[in-house]
Amino acid sequence: MRIAARALSVVAALACAAAIAASDAAVDAARQAELRHLLEQDCGSCHGMTRKGGLGPALLPQSLAGKPDELLIATILHGRPGTAMPPWKGQLSEADAAWLVRLLRQGAE
Repeated sequence: MRIAARALSVVAALACAAAIAASDAAVDAARQAELRHLLEQDCGSCHGMTRKGGLGPALLPQSLAGKPDELLIATILHGRPGTAMPPWKGQLSEADAAWLVRLLRQGAE
């Protein structure tokens, strides 16, 4: 059972890494504009308009440091049960989520 769980973790990590690498190619300029709007309006409503935190935690580069991209992508796509963080998988692809993570790490304006 441990080997299967570890293998599943490795496969998930590789899939996320591939999504991160492909996110720029998969997310065209029009979609990037939509994602920026979503980040400002939807994410900003809980994480603060300046992303310094609010109902949800801060989404600043220094607050994300040390958190693996795979964890952040999974949080965006699947939400955080028991919290106000909803799953966005119905509206966002894995490439979209990876692009948002990269934008947040760069200190999106």
